[in-house]
Amino acid sequence: MNDLLRRALADARLTEADVANRLGVDPKTVRRWVAGRVPYPRNRRRIASLVGRDEADLWPQLAVANVRPEAAVIDVLATYPHRWAVPRHVWQQLFWGAREEIGILAYAGLFLAEDRGIMRALAERARNGVAVRILLGDPDGTCVAERGSDEGVGESMAAKIRNSLVHYRALRDVDGVDIRLHNTVLYNSIYRADDYLLINPHAYGIAASQAPVLHVRRQEDGDMASTYLESFERVWSGASPEI
Repeated sequence: MNDLLRRALADARLTEADVANRLGVDPKTVRRWVAGRVPYPRNRRRIASLVGRDEADLWPQLAVANVRPEAAVIDVLATYPHRWAVPRHVWQQLFWGAREEIGILAYAGLFLAEDRGIMRALAERARNGVAVRILLGDPDGTCVAERGSDEGVGESMAAKIRNSLVHYRALRDVDGVDIRLHNTVLYNSIYRADDYLLINPHAYGIAASQAPVLHVRRQEDGDMASTYLESFERVWSGASPEI
């Protein structure tokens, strides 16, 4: 039953027969409209005019249906089933393309540290004024020990970080490079170059290299990328300078 239409007809002192005569339709058709059937657009306009109301006042469900949601911001550029499946050129383009800031948040990040091309990119971008911030897990921290236990590799996780630090320390004398150690439960590894990020979500008991990667772009405050950038800053603020 369309009570809104029924009341509007009553207020206008119009019967179903009156409306049928004015619109040139069968009274049964008007009865169906009052019962809830939605008239065609032409008849909706004519009925609204007869009773002196807006169409939305008589059929509010149509106004809701016609509201189109804003187009979602598409900030996921690509997905990869595993970190090892991310092509090397994607990593290179990420870091070489930085103009303002590079950020690396991981436990070890050894796969990058062992890549001379990536290390050269970090050094060159820093020399060109790009701020490079590297956050690695504290090899003596409780979180790294727990992560090693969860993945079934024991102290190998801490050893991997120490190995990685040997490589990253080559960047310490480059102006613009800052290296810190964190002792946090790392839910994601984050690799950032300006507004572009490669996010490596961690899965319990699974090595980061086997976990998926999202390639995302920051487009506005509050979007997906912004959430990860905020997480990076929180870890950075609580980390200690690497000695």
